[in-house]
Amino acid sequence: MKGTVLSIGIDDTDSPKGMCTTFLAYKIAGLIRKDVKFLDFPRLIRFNPNIPWKTRGNGAVSFRVQTIHPSRVKRMVKRLVEKYADTENGANPGLVFFEGTIPESLSRFGDLALWQLIRRSDAKRLAVKNGLDYSYHGNGQGLVGAIGAIGYDFGDHTLELLSYRKQANFGKKRLVSTQSVQQMHEIPGTFNSYDAARRQVLITPHGPDPVFYGIRGEDVGSLLRAANMLKTDEKPDGYMIFMSNQGTGDHLRNTLDPANMKPYSSGMLMGTVQARPQIAVGGHVFFSVVSSRYEVRCAVYRPTGMSSVAARLIPGDKICVGGGIRKASKNFPRVLNVELFRILNLKENLVSSNPFCTECSKSMKSKGRGQGYMCVKCGKRSSQRRVITVPRNVKEHLYLPAVSAHRHLARPVQRIERRNLES
Repeated sequence: MKGTVLSIGIDDTDSPKGMCTTFLAYKIAGLIRKDVKFLDFPRLIRFNPNIPWKTRGNGAVSFRVQTIHPSRVKRMVKRLVEKYADTENGANPGLVFFEGTIPESLSRFGDLALWQLIRRSDAKRLAVKNGLDYSYHGNGQGLVGAIGAIGYDFGDHTLELLSYRKQANFGKKRLVSTQSVQQMHEIPGTFNSYDAARRQVLITPHGPDPVFYGIRGEDVGSLLRAANMLKTDEKPDGYMIFMSNQGTGDHLRNTLDPANMKPYSSGMLMGTVQARPQIAVGGHVFFSVVSSRYEVRCAVYRPTGMSSVAARLIPGDKICVGGGIRKASKNFPRVLNVELFRILNLKENLVSSNPFCTECSKSMKSKGRGQGYMCVKCGKRSSQRRVITVPRNVKEHLYLPAVSAHRHLARPVQRIERRNLES
């Protein structure tokens, strides 16, 4: 098919009470398939996970198609967005169309939306400047993700097979065989389907949205094999495979500036532990690192499964932490919420104690301030305390959260050394 290359971006059509932007994409694909040639997989782009007013997963969707009927395709898409967007329950949908080659300014916008706060006004100005055909409802928040979704330039990608429920099953409990999920989790090329340590199924959401399950992986074959292994009595309406930045860790490519820690930004920071960590009620661990002479407070929360390691850090340890900046409030200071950390260099843990009597194999007793030490058994004296090295029950290593505590963008252990550079 010859014709116009058309990019379509959609975001913020869902609400806490239902709907899903990927389900709308599924409906759009079915509606326009006779009028377009799909140039790639539908795209599911997860943006900055630290935005407090984000929708579930902070994901937007886009298509790149070729069509000889661009005006007709636009009308069909607009009608579906108006039909399915859950505006009555707070959705703020944004819809954008762009014809031709994506300009660099839109690609930069998509990259920035991964790790920093983008204001609605900035999105609207960019849309006007680049001649985007756009529309929105509510406050226009959906324009940020919609523009970012068409501009986003993959440096790495994964795939996700999303299965959708029939309308009669919306809101009902999702029932799948745990054993079948455990088996499909072992298929090479898939990830984050099951948390074996916590015996938790991770492919089924818990809300009233239309998604039945989602299987994440590296290639179509692995996803289809996994889906065929899944056992359930519910017959889905259908499924669609998205190309996504899930599992790429791309929101942490940014290097955080310790002198200007902007609220809601994501990235990595290298520093030296300043003092021994503090363990708060609930088992959450707080510590500070010094980076370029600036002190940055960090938090490792118990559900991540990394708090026990963080609690064993000591002053002088060199680490690299990745996460997002929580804005300071009346009751809490600004803090870097840690998603992962790598211990680069462990400080030797030296502890001083009373000197040891080599004759009696006992610790000497202090004779008083400035009077040295003496063995109470044989009377041998010493003026110096001894220094011993206490073994560290921690390694120079990359520490990741428990699988069930992963954010959508978090790079799982299976993907630490993997990059998919081609679609």
